Formats: sequence, structure tokens, C-alpha cells
Amino acid sequence: MITYILETLAFQLVFLLTYDLFLKKETFFQWNRVYLLTTFVLSLVLPWVKFEMLKTTMPQELGNVTIFLTQLDGVVLTPKGVETSFWSSWPWYYGVLAFGSMLSILWFVIKLIQIRRLKRSGTIQQFPEYDKITVQSSTLAFSFFRNIFLGTEIQKEKEANIIAHELVHVKQRHTLDLLFFELARIVFWFNPLTYVYQNRMAELHEFIADAQVVKDNKREHFEMLLSEAFKTQHISFVNQFFNKSLIKKRIVMLQKKRSKAVWQVKYVLLLPLVLGMLVYTSCETGKEENTEEIDSSVSLKAIEEVPFGAVDEVPVFPGCEDAEDKRACFNEKIQEHIRKNFHYPEAAQEQGIQGRVSTIFRIDPKGNIVDIKMRGPHELLEKETERILAKLPQMKPGKQNGEPVNVPFSIPITFRLEGSDEAELNAEIQKWTERDESWVPFSTVDEAPIFPGCENASDTRECFMESIRTHIRKHFNYPQEAQEQGIQGRVAIMFTINGEGEIVDIKKRGPSPILEAEAERIIKRLPKMQPGILDGQPAEVVFSIPITFKLK
Repeated sequence: MITYILETLAFQLVFLLTYDLFLKKETFFQWNRVYLLTTFVLSLVLPWVKFEMLKTTMPQELGNVTIFLTQLDGVVLTPKGVETSFWSSWPWYYGVLAFGSMLSILWFVIKLIQIRRLKRSGTIQQFPEYDKITVQSSTLAFSFFRNIFLGTEIQKEKEANIIAHELVHVKQRHTLDLLFFELARIVFWFNPLTYVYQNRMAELHEFIADAQVVKDNKREHFEMLLSEAFKTQHISFVNQFFNKSLIKKRIVMLQKKRSKAVWQVKYVLLLPLVLGMLVYTSCETGKEENTEEIDSSVSLKAIEEVPFGAVDEVPVFPGCEDAEDKRACFNEKIQEHIRKNFHYPEAAQEQGIQGRVSTIFRIDPKGNIVDIKMRGPHELLEKETERILAKLPQMKPGKQNGEPVNVPFSIPITFRLEGSDEAELNAEIQKWTERDESWVPFSTVDEAPIFPGCENASDTRECFMESIRTHIRKHFNYPQEAQEQGIQGRVAIMFTINGEGEIVDIKKRGPSPILEAEAERIIKRLPKMQPGILDGQPAEVVFSIPITFKLK
């Protein structure tokens, strides 16, 4: 979500700068109208559009570098079962966005009510092309759909010119343009560029109407604009005739000569802009989702353990054989299994024991659950967690290059007593500090390790991942011996960042010791970092990075 918003902002900024620098001063008003509407829609759509032909993959020498987090969704357990809260699964900023949208909807409704009250209080005269609403004791002059509102304090000799002007808005349905951006402001209320788009469109509408109405009587029109005492309701989606901020711009634009047709070539700028944005979004996908398989004659049977995110075929939970997304189905089935088999130990309830149990287990090449490890605040909760996981059914094993492999998983399970709040639970978790940290996964840790240079990053985890990729690209060297022998394939790497921020316990499995040695050499050169934090204490955090070596 955050990435999408940032990309949308970037695209809109580029489109608006192009408009202000190259198109705004031209008299191609209808073209500009199409440009503003089209580019706003494109800015919302382009982040989702990714073309395979435009994808840019990693250099041939380095197939891909990806960090996989092998954690299943955490579970919160109470004496009555699994705690399932719809809102607890939402990130906090979703609530902020929703609250802002609700306020925007309220303000939109208030504006509509204002227009309705004006219409009810005014005198309505119906004409074939529009409805004239006369508002008592007012200098209002604006249009809304086919309604033209005029105040009684406007001089009669000026009404004809104003109505002709507003009739252009009515005929060309300018209200629809402004309503489109008004609705966009409800969804993207936090985006200042949405307001800029709406202002640019309102300004353009006035230029269009002036150009249609004022042909032979420009002097009279100028005098009318400058002689009024400009007063108007602040409603952002109506076409206002008297608008102080636009008067000067309208007069300047009316004095401009008609732009030469040859300058319409400026709109061709939109093509390279859109193409560049498509290349950007497609390259991003190529970088993160490059999972091209390599036909390697080297056996990979030596790979004993492959992380969930790196395995070719994930383990299949019974009942997920025909699921479209087997990974998501696996996670859902784990949740269902815990709900079905969970029982909060009575002894733990009597002693007021609660907290989080961090667990890791593996699905072996036969599909059995093995090597269950856990660490929690008390032995009673650990035993209950082990009992639940031990009852998991046999599954179809995961496969790497056609061979069954061990696949590790982690899942944090939180035991919460009834009546306790989040602060109380966190206090309980803080109590236990003596633990075996050597197998805490990245996604379980409270504060991820910080790569040098990422201290002030808004997202230190994402910065860490990008820094890892940059480090590997910088130090990578395809072994000459491996090239001569035609050796390629994927090396699964696991390493630990200990409590001092140092890289230790590097494990690797790949198609050749030559590639394994190169992968290990790169990882060993990682700099010292700030260690990860779990429950206020430095923790040893495990990472998994598959590196694919690919010959040209």
C-alpha cells in the first residue's frame, strides 16, 4: 500500500510538472482537459501494470537475490480459543486513511446540502438548455450540472454574458470533471496533488468558457470581471464565474494569441513519460519476482533444507491440493488446526501465566512434522504449543528441483488470559529474557537489525533488504572455474546476525562447492550491524537468502 501511494505521488508529480512547464500556457484547452483527466487515471493504474517484455532481470552473472521471511501468521490464544479480531489484522494506517475518507465524505455531503438549500431558497426558471436559479440578496454566479445560480445583486446588463459563460460549462459537462476529482479527494484526501489536479481543471474550465463566449467583445468582458465585488461560496466542485484567484489568469489567457497547431506535438511527451513509468514498474517486478528456473545438469540432492520462500514446490496441507494459492491455503489450514486442537492449560490459567511462544518446525522430505523447537515464558505454554504442532497431519513434502527437501517454518503463538490488555500482556512477555536466541526469525523479532546507513530510513527492514542486494551486486564475482565447467544453479544461504551485530553461523547448500564458497565469501563481507531486538533484549536473528548463479 505504501509503495503504491508513493509511486502514484511520483507519477502525478511528473505529469503535473510536464503540464505546468509545457502545456498550461498553450490555448489547446480541450487537449489539456483530456491530458489532466487521462494522466490522473494513469497515475492510479500504472503502478499495477507490469509488462513481461519490459521486465529487466538481474545481470546474467547473478540471477536473483531475494530475502525470504519464513514466518506464518501469528496466532493469539485465549482460554476460550483463538482471538479473531477483524480490526486487529489491519495496519494502523488503514484506520487513519479510513477516518480521513469518512471526514471527506461528510464534507462532500455538506457541500451538496449547501447547493440544495440554495436551489430550494431560490426562484427557478426552466429553459431548454438550462435551469436558472435566482438567489436573493447575493452576488453568486456559478453552475452545477444544468443549474445556473445567479444572485439578484448582479447587474441585469451583465446577466446575459454570465449566463452565456456558464452555459458553456453546462453543455460541456464540466461539473462531471470536478466531481471526479472531488470523489478522488475522498479516497486520496492525504494526497496534495489531487487538490492541485482539481484546481488546474477548474482553471482550465474558465479558460474554455471564456474562449467560447468572448470573441468580439473582450473589452466588455474584462470590465465586467474587474468591476464586480467578488463574493462566492467555497464549493470546490462548482464552476464559479466570480473567483478572485482566477480573474488575472483568465484575463491574461484571453489576451494570448491562439497557439500554433504545430505546438500540439508537445502532447507526444506523454508517450515517453508513460513508457518510462511502465519500464519502472516492470523492472521492479523483475527484480523481486525473478524466479526463472535453470536447467542444470548438476544434481541438487545435497540441498537438505530450503526456506519456504525459496522452495520450488511448497508443502501441501491436506485439503489444499486443488487450491489456487497453496501457500495461503497452508497458512489458513494451520490456523484452523490450532483453533480445533487448542486448550489453554488450566494450571497456566490458575497461575496467571501468559505470553508469546516462538516456534520453529520443519516438514521433512516425507511430509512429517519434525524438529519442533520453541521458547516461551513458561514450560506449560511450551508443552501446549508442542502438543498442537505435533498433531499436524502428514503433508505432501516441498520439492526443490524435483527432489523432496526439508522446509522450515516459524509461527509465534501468543497466549492471552481473559481480561488482560495489550500493555499487560507485553509486560508479561518482557519478564522472560533467558532464551535461546539462535533461531529467532526476522519476522518474529520486534526490531530488525539495522544495516549501516539505514539508521534514519523510514522502513529499516526494506532498507536492510535493499542494502543486502546492493552489497551482493558490488562484491559478486562468478568463479572462473565454475564458468569453465558450466556450473550454475541456486545456492540457499542461511546466516545469523548475533547480539553484537556480527555475521555468524553461515550455512549453505548448492549445486557445487565452488558456488557455495563464492556465496559464503560475499556474506562474510557484510558489515557489522546494529543487532535485532526481541522483548527489549539483543537477539540473534536468522536470515535466508537464495542466490542464483546463471551463465550467459
